[in-house]
Amino acid sequence: QVQLLESGGGLVQAGGSLRLSCAASGRTFSDYVMAWFRQFPGKGREFVAAITWSGLSTDYADSVKGRFTISRDNAKNTAYLQMNSLKPEDTAVYYCAAGAWGRKTTGYAYWGQGTQVTVSS
Repeated sequence: QVQLLESGGGLVQAGGSLRLSCAASGRTFSDYVMAWFRQFPGKGREFVAAITWSGLSTDYADSVKGRFTISRDNAKNTAYLQMNSLKPEDTAVYYCAAGAWGRKTTGYAYWGQGTQVTVSS
């Protein structure tokens, strides 16, 4: 079992930045690919970014490429999502997840509770 706890969400103006953190506990953090998904009201969760256990490979949704950066610190059992140049359309609940590589929610066995990100225009 892996427990995940997100933090760092909040309200920011368009063009601003936020950094989300995902603290993991339980089984070995470095065994898992870490990913971020987001969910808009009334919609399913969509893939945002993923990072392999080593941190050497990353993947990003086209909508965030060049603006968001995923990283991890295995010594701290924490994954991060640095979000720059935020847009109102980035407003969503952001979830971190641990599991296998991929862009589908079914590839991830463990999920955090989510953190709200709101970008005002």
